[in-house]
Amino acid sequence: MNSNVNCIAIDDEPLALEIIEKFCTRMDGFALRTYSDPEEGLAAILQERPDIVFLDIEMENITGLAIARRLPKEICVIFTTAYLNYALEGFNLDVVDYLHKPFAFSRFQAACTKALRRIEFNAMNSASQNLVVKQEYNNVSIPLSDILYIEAMEGYSRIHRLSDKPIMSRGVLKSFGDRLSPTEFIRTHRSYIVAAGKVKSFTKQSVTLVNGATLPISRQYSENVVRLLSE
Repeated sequence: MNSNVNCIAIDDEPLALEIIEKFCTRMDGFALRTYSDPEEGLAAILQERPDIVFLDIEMENITGLAIARRLPKEICVIFTTAYLNYALEGFNLDVVDYLHKPFAFSRFQAACTKALRRIEFNAMNSASQNLVVKQEYNNVSIPLSDILYIEAMEGYSRIHRLSDKPIMSRGVLKSFGDRLSPTEFIRTHRSYIVAAGKVKSFTKQSVTLVNGATLPISRQYSENVVRLLSE
């Protein structure tokens, strides 16, 4: 595991915080601060900018969903809740994982591992402005600024560019989505990821890009797409 991973947990149940604290001590390099007052915890997050936030959903006065919407995009959020009916909203908010109470350490560890992968990706992505893909037997480096959208093509993905013809590369769409910033390259449909900076206009049903291409937005992704493009 990575060292010096700063975490904050917010939960109005002291026992739930104790469990998270106990589990974090078993994770190498994890430093945790806990808050039973959601507003106090939110203030600490905005000031300290931790790497990972463990966030209960059902709390008095304010929900974890409302808190998650106010957090900086680079912070990895892991929901910890006794309620299953918020899973879709968590997905739309692009949280790292959704832990259903009571959860075992193995499940907690898996969620933290996912968060660490995202943290590492964000660090690499901030340092690199290119996406390297395989085209037949060659590696091709594509500037992120040149990507319009990526289209799923039955085991392949077609990367549409501003400057040249599309590139076909083996790999499912999700594999490219995992390598790209989820706020700069937005999943709009099971078949499309679009570059947010190349969107000329949008509705709840579709996006129109700067080259004139109009792509659909499925109901599954609509709320997240509209939220991200409206910011």
